[in-house]
Amino acid sequence: MSNSKLVSYTKISPHRTSPRQGKIRGISIHTMAGPGSVEGCGEVFQTSEASSHYGIGPDGRIGQYVREEDRAWCCSHRVDHEVVTIEVSSIQAYQEPYECTAAAYRSLIDLCVDICRRNGIQALIWKEGKEYCPAFTGNWAVCNMVPHRYTSDKGKSCPGNYLFARYGAIAEEVNRRLKGDDDDMDINKLLTEMTDEQAYQLLQKAERHAATLPEPAWSQKEGAWKRAQEAGVMDGTGPERYLKRDELAAVLERKEKLDGE
Repeated sequence: MSNSKLVSYTKISPHRTSPRQGKIRGISIHTMAGPGSVEGCGEVFQTSEASSHYGIGPDGRIGQYVREEDRAWCCSHRVDHEVVTIEVSSIQAYQEPYECTAAAYRSLIDLCVDICRRNGIQALIWKEGKEYCPAFTGNWAVCNMVPHRYTSDKGKSCPGNYLFARYGAIAEEVNRRLKGDDDDMDINKLLTEMTDEQAYQLLQKAERHAATLPEPAWSQKEGAWKRAQEAGVMDGTGPERYLKRDELAAVLERKEKLDGE
């Protein structure tokens, strides 16, 4: 089994079952019940007897805490052996509807598509109602999305009303991308009809995506990015994000001040 390359932070939890006793057949989306970062979630899973495979922070970054070949302790049910689990940061802390940020939601869709593609899941299927939940029916052809509120015996509302209400929309968007509908887009027609404002919004979207990418191996080996952080020239976020001219001017000025000290 492989793991997602969308991950920018890894901290493996000791609270897992290795290996999982079952094939990956679906996905279970959860809420962190607060505005936690991927680092903070990783720290919680070091001490708390719980874990998930992945976590998504409010900035859209993705962390990994359990390898997909292993079972995470997330659904309070043996169905954990057959799903990949995802914790999503929420804006509200311990308060419904546990809404997530737009960045976290976008990354959730990206991650679900990636999980499905790598594990041979042809489509995400959502059918509301505990009576359809594969944790109890074993029928993954009817539904392959597992809400924690169905499997918990402690009355949990996880993944919160915001994400639960969007299970169908999540499945629809993931399936659209799995079918390759994006490939049918006429790029030349799109660019011709696009306004300057729309083009700028598209650029901003590309920048947001670039900001979620981890530092590549060649950069880690060279060490320049790390030294720039230590010197205060860079703030350490978004190593793959594009640098605008005003930002470049600020970076050069910081370096000049440091050189003069």
